[in-house]
Amino acid sequence: MKNRKRNSLFVSFTPAVSAAALRAMRQTTRRWNFRNRTDLDLADIARMYNPILRGWLGYYGRYSPSAMYPVLRHFNKTLVAWATRKYRRLKGHKTRAGLFIDGIARKRPRLFVHWQRGVFGRAA
Repeated sequence: MKNRKRNSLFVSFTPAVSAAALRAMRQTTRRWNFRNRTDLDLADIARMYNPILRGWLGYYGRYSPSAMYPVLRHFNKTLVAWATRKYRRLKGHKTRAGLFIDGIARKRPRLFVHWQRGVFGRAA
């Protein structure tokens, strides 16, 4: 296929998630507002949001899973914010909360879909 503007031949295409779609997914995570839902435990959050994360990973991450890392890191950071609100001992200790979530991810890697795929780096 030929590019009309540059008069050059188009030879490749890398399917990946667009910047606008990444932004929309992060906004959706913010809109869920589970960082303030201290009445939920981690299993409840996983039960509620795993189907959506699984859909995003299946659709957008099919050909380039690493392009989804910014969204998944944002989700992990939101989990850290949830932990700092839920547990008194973590209040004001973002690094400690990140280590807490990291520890849970290593003990229970099947809890969240993206943890199953190995995306559970330090979130703080």
